[in-house]
Amino acid sequence: MKKTLIEGRNLEEVQAKAVELFKEPLERINIEIVSEKKGFLGIGSSVSAYVSLNINPVEETLTFLKKVMNAMNINANIEVVTDDEEVRYNIESDNNPILIGKEGKTMEALQYLARHVFNKYNTDKRVCTIDVGGYKQKRRMQLEILATKIAKEVARTKIEVQLDPMNSYERRIIHTKLADWRDVYTESVGEEPNRRLVIKPRKHN
Repeated sequence: MKKTLIEGRNLEEVQAKAVELFKEPLERINIEIVSEKKGFLGIGSSVSAYVSLNINPVEETLTFLKKVMNAMNINANIEVVTDDEEVRYNIESDNNPILIGKEGKTMEALQYLARHVFNKYNTDKRVCTIDVGGYKQKRRMQLEILATKIAKEVARTKIEVQLDPMNSYERRIIHTKLADWRDVYTESVGEEPNRRLVIKPRKHN
């Protein structure tokens, strides 16, 4: 975790400043004293220390999600999959449709909240994502099939096709799928939440 140098007249003052800085209780903060000067009868004394949060962002986010499941009275198993770019929480429960919501909106809201917790404590470039019942994997397959079908039609007719509004994650799936096509290209238009992709024929000289 990122370290911050704090100075105070004594350890207690350094601790107080660290609690104020991080807005976290003392037991969740690491304090590493780097220098300590003792004055005469407490006068002129000083302490310098590096302070950092003693919180694992992956575990903290997992704890948050478990609390949300309990609050919703949903029994769920949460699998954590990590790599250099992503920390993904795969949720399986008997109430997957409730957690997914219409067009995945409840799941996206849950991911937004989880990311807020994760990003508060994370210091690397990994992103936090959530999937429920393999919804995103299934949705990815559906979108890739749709993208291929429409791209072939656009390439044949030379007429662009505007897709229904999608979130940035879904737009990126289609954009990536068609990125290497030589006869079509994709372009995003509109403003959120009605931003959508247009599949256009590519002009060749």
